[in-house]
Amino acid sequence: MERDAKFSIGAIVRHRLYSFRGVIFDVDPTFANTEEWWLSIPAAVRPARDQPYYHLLAENEETTYTAYVSEQNLLADESDQPCRHPLVDHLFDGPQNGHYALKVRTEN
Repeated sequence: MERDAKFSIGAIVRHRLYSFRGVIFDVDPTFANTEEWWLSIPAAVRPARDQPYYHLLAENEETTYTAYVSEQNLLADESDQPCRHPLVDHLFDGPQNGHYALKVRTEN
């Protein structure tokens, strides 16, 4: 059963277990990655499939990357720090109050 996503595009979040944070740039209502990816997660910490999954422009202390994370493993990031992922400025304006706003694209 699908449920409404807790977080929205532009939200700054952090992982509940691992030391990384990021900006949400897309949301899947339920798991939509490969079986191989899902099985690569250790069974003891493997999340349920029937929940929203988020695509993040992620960062840790060493690098930036994209991540795919279940809702149960995300918390709102309350650090009040902007994200340094290089694509953030291409897609979003902000942040303001812990949230980025999608840039408005105009076509000529």
